[in-house]
Amino acid sequence: MSAITIDRTGTRDGLLRLAMRADAVLTGLAGVAGIPLAGWLAETSGTTRAFEYGMAAFFIAYGVIVFGLAALPSVRRAGMAVIVANLLYTVAAVVLVLADVFPLTATGVVLTLASGVYTLVFAELQYQGWRRAKA
Repeated sequence: MSAITIDRTGTRDGLLRLAMRADAVLTGLAGVAGIPLAGWLAETSGTTRAFEYGMAAFFIAYGVIVFGLAALPSVRRAGMAVIVANLLYTVAAVVLVLADVFPLTATGVVLTLASGVYTLVFAELQYQGWRRAKA
């Protein structure tokens, strides 16, 4: 048996909320998975354990915060903040690779750039939802 809910609030922010929640859950799960894998990720990618633990903690915190923001009565302003954060992460991922902050392996470059693509895709989904939402 399934239940269908109909939004009768007059807002059209469903796509934005969905994209924010999906981003929050996937990022939070990546953070949870990153804790036990930090050593392996550091060796495989060319970063350090401290960096990997820090990223895992950041991903978990980001997931919790964004999930909470998606539950706000008005999500439009918070949604734009999440979009900007995702775009900033994308730029940071590219800069991390280009600036040679770490002696990244080929796998490290691919994983870092893939995380930037992930955030760019979610920024686009969230932006499309933001545009559909009423002010």
